[in-house]
Amino acid sequence: MQEHTCIVVGGGYAGIHTIKALLKSFPGKFHGKKLRLILMDKEAYHLRKVLLFKPAAGGESITIPLADMFPEGVQFVQGAINKVDSQASQLHYTGPDGKANCIKYDQLVITVGSVVRQPDPDQGGIALTGLDSAARIRACWQANLQKAIHCTNEAEREQLLAVAVAGAGISGMEASAELISALRDEARKLNLNPSDVRVFLLNAHERLFQEGPAKVGHKLAHVLSEAGVIVKHAAKALYEKDGKLVLANGEQLSVGLTVWTLGLLPNPVLRTLGLPITQEGQLIVDASYRVKGVSGVYAIGDCARITDAATGRPDRLTCKEATAQAARLAKVLCADLDGSRAPEHTGFMDFFCIGLGPERGMVWTHKWGLDIILTGKLGWKVRKFTWDQASLLQ
Repeated sequence: MQEHTCIVVGGGYAGIHTIKALLKSFPGKFHGKKLRLILMDKEAYHLRKVLLFKPAAGGESITIPLADMFPEGVQFVQGAINKVDSQASQLHYTGPDGKANCIKYDQLVITVGSVVRQPDPDQGGIALTGLDSAARIRACWQANLQKAIHCTNEAEREQLLAVAVAGAGISGMEASAELISALRDEARKLNLNPSDVRVFLLNAHERLFQEGPAKVGHKLAHVLSEAGVIVKHAAKALYEKDGKLVLANGEQLSVGLTVWTLGLLPNPVLRTLGLPITQEGQLIVDASYRVKGVSGVYAIGDCARITDAATGRPDRLTCKEATAQAARLAKVLCADLDGSRAPEHTGFMDFFCIGLGPERGMVWTHKWGLDIILTGKLGWKVRKFTWDQASLLQ
């Protein structure tokens, strides 16, 4: 039997859901050919990137071995993509041993995602960008609490017990809520007064949650304040040096740690592949996720500029959009092989879940002209479900 090779590059949310959709739609065979399904990632694990605040606060593991996720029907190749030779239908990559390799493909799906935006080196602090930085953040605040036990200088002690989270998007809100809980729990164990612990959330805008209505942003600020987070609006952080965090409005905060949560950028590797990209660095695709001008190559998730033709609104860089795109992509791949009309992209509904610390969360969606808001433990249960579903744990 002839073989059809489909390679999915990237073991993030978009990649694993593409694999899931292909396995479900085409178990073993693809248009009468044996399906050779390859998942490639530079790491041997799926990183639950939206949960990076978990190891930063509590040391929780947020990785799942890719071989465990797909024990049958999928060949895993560990490697970093270098170039796509569309003329020869070959994918060039570097293996973990540093050697150059290539694989021939029939269809190639690129889902290399995004990276967390980094501050300039002279801005100080630690950006919550990956597992290493999360571990550094946790080690730093734990060391500060230990120092505070024996500190007799009141100003120095206040500094050691203060953390600033610079950047108040969803990741910043979730990180600040988780950190205040973790720091206060640790303070109790060390016989420190948990009320002396302060976590500042620095929001460059006038309110939280620019993606939705003002009332949701105000409610989020209220819940965070109740949890102990000090939310400061119109407070853009500039840089931290020697324990002083300088804001654009001239204010200075005395902190023992600054954590940067500055949002996402398309994966910079996209600029090296020889494929068409936007000025911002995303792959240019049509309404059916085909990379422009390149036969047999597709892209979804954060690495592609995907727009709803009816509204003109681009998909956001969140895992919920990626999972919906993956399900549609499996149908596109099949349609392109048999020459039928492929489905086209439609935007995801307004739906946001935000974790606000242990067993607290908020859900907002806009449906039937109504704003639907769930809070508290129910909001947390929905948020946890979405986290687990995104990583195929549901």
